[in-house]
Amino acid sequence: MKLVLATRNRHKIGEMREILKDMEEIELLTTDQFTQLSEVEEKGSTLRENAIQKACYTAQVSGLLSLAEDTGLEVDALGGKPGVRSSRFAGENATYEQNIDKLLNLMQKILPEDRLARFRSVVVIVKPGSSPYLVEGICEGRITAKRRGGGGFGYDPVFEVDGYGQTFAEMEQDLKNRISHRALALAGAKDYLRKLLEEIRSSD
Repeated sequence: MKLVLATRNRHKIGEMREILKDMEEIELLTTDQFTQLSEVEEKGSTLRENAIQKACYTAQVSGLLSLAEDTGLEVDALGGKPGVRSSRFAGENATYEQNIDKLLNLMQKILPEDRLARFRSVVVIVKPGSSPYLVEGICEGRITAKRRGGGGFGYDPVFEVDGYGQTFAEMEQDLKNRISHRALALAGAKDYLRKLLEEIRSSD
């Protein structure tokens, strides 16, 4: 069974490939392998809307089972921001560093006990001609006062995970791929993919 990962973010592709590697019956493809697929502009007001839009478009154009994911960082002291605009927090073409700089500047006067935050990941799988399947993963933590660690990407250097005392950027990749918001959402996605594989086997 072929599955198209509906993203051009190489960091996300790398993590998703690693998390899904145990599903040996599934051939993972990327949008770069389809010249007819255009970049999808994220116009949704929620993570769900964006993920559904990307998955539906990719499935329709490619004619294949497609998976899209959208993630947001929700900071309590900022009223849930940056949320759906996490990748564009400092501007439409902002870098990871610029987004972190803006976040840390806004959080300068926030006390340690008030720096609670969470990563929320929404994964959507669309089988051409079928309704979208949605699953969500949440990882709780807090925003640090400064960057810590050299791994990961995005806001990983300033997000300390509850119960671990490490930011995602300080954490071993194998551990992150077991406990992260993306890992939790993809765990639910795997259940649906196994169901689809079973349906294929039963029809043979």
